[in-house]
Amino acid sequence: MALNNQEHFLVFIDAADDAATFSLSKFNGMTVAGDGQLIMNFNNSLGPNATEDKRSFATLTCTADTEKAVMIGIADAINNATNYPKNTKNYTVIADDVTSTYVNSNITACAITLDA
Repeated sequence: MALNNQEHFLVFIDAADDAATFSLSKFNGMTVAGDGQLIMNFNNSLGPNATEDKRSFATLTCTADTEKAVMIGIADAINNATNYPKNTKNYTVIADDVTSTYVNSNITACAITLDA
């Protein structure tokens, strides 16, 4: 999905020196992995020459039994960022553990797994 002819990005920060930004076009969807755990699945970040079909994940910890609300909150945040023609913001911060800033108040932490 493009914003003003630019790619839109989803940002995850789980430590001061550990962060990832994924293109929205590489986003495959969300899965509830257990009570209070939501996984966002992305195509690999190895590029078109990768020899293995690997995926990258952002695992969000959230308040128990709020997974549906978190999924809707993420979708709303992405859509609100990309649906305004005059909006020049081409990213959405989903989770930032360093500043405790989350796209939905039920998210409490995130973990990043690259090319697993």
